[in-house]
Amino acid sequence: MKQRTALIYNPEIKKYSFGKYHPFTSERFEIFLNFIKEKLPDFKDYFEEIKPEPATEEDLKLFHSQEYIEAMKKASEGIILPNIFQYATVDNLDPSTGYLPRGIEKATRIAVGASLLAGELVFEGRFKKAIAIGGGLHHAKREKGEGFCVYNDVAICAQNLLKKGLKKILILDTDAHAGNGTTEAFYTENQVLFIDIHQDPRTIYPGTGFMDEIGDGRGKGFTLNIPLSPGAGDDAYQHIFEKIIFPIAEEFEPEIIIRYGGSDPYFADGLTNLGLTLEGLKMIGENVRKLADKVCQEKEIDLIASGYNQEILPLAWTALITGLIDLPIKINPPTKFGGGPPKNSKLGETKEIVQKLKEILKKYWKCFK
Repeated sequence: MKQRTALIYNPEIKKYSFGKYHPFTSERFEIFLNFIKEKLPDFKDYFEEIKPEPATEEDLKLFHSQEYIEAMKKASEGIILPNIFQYATVDNLDPSTGYLPRGIEKATRIAVGASLLAGELVFEGRFKKAIAIGGGLHHAKREKGEGFCVYNDVAICAQNLLKKGLKKILILDTDAHAGNGTTEAFYTENQVLFIDIHQDPRTIYPGTGFMDEIGDGRGKGFTLNIPLSPGAGDDAYQHIFEKIIFPIAEEFEPEIIIRYGGSDPYFADGLTNLGLTLEGLKMIGENVRKLADKVCQEKEIDLIASGYNQEILPLAWTALITGLIDLPIKINPPTKFGGGPPKNSKLGETKEIVQKLKEILKKYWKCFK
């Protein structure tokens, strides 16, 4: 039997919630685990569940400032900060109270700890792949929490791997929203190739992630934003993998891949307007598996947290993982949402986007000349 995949999960992550009237609540984690274990009776043959420890302050300082960490600790303990909007946007506050949720800072440390452990297990060669449940909090910036994200576990995980000696990391963001915090972390760096596929920022939060945002200084050309028209479906994503992601990853030759993003590119997510089906989400996992096989000896870290339709979330997360590690699971989409948009939805527009992106990047990458 092939090596099992590490599944990093701490039940305390259920405290990562912004209140019952907020789009991000914590039932998602147990809903997913219960679903995949029911669908996969021999779950333990495929996964080794490992409980992570919360991230330390030194871990957090790999990306965040001491001032910001202190502010989050105080606000999370119920201390009212008159300047809270210096450190957090309104979407990180509990709608019913107007304050940062009690205990959220400690819960975020668990998410960061999970992603750190996933990275270290793959880096050390103990597993080829590791999945951190609760990771991918890509909107948090160095000194400000945004978009349901308090600490940026993606940036911290990657910085930790660079500190341990890796020279080249590919980060692939398949969340429907642009990863503005992760972009900020590596915008001037050339050791991290950051590829971000997301809905057109003119139509969705956070309003960043345009094609001409390609990095700066020595990092110029190492940030790729691929903004998709609302409704972009399975074939549009496949085209991007074939024409952009595979060629540039093969040229870059990363030592490890970090992919993150959950179910929000699904056509009936609720907060977003993309067009992926469950088959499309599985296809993302399959492509990442093939890419890791091709460029970095199968070494891949997967971080999953997002998605806002809780009926589809466990199916979609399972579809991603089924593609990633080839699980014997058949997932039938709920009939109430219909079949979704056509597979080739917005393929023509996506081909135009790909050509424009190649033009922008051809001076930096041979594969686009």
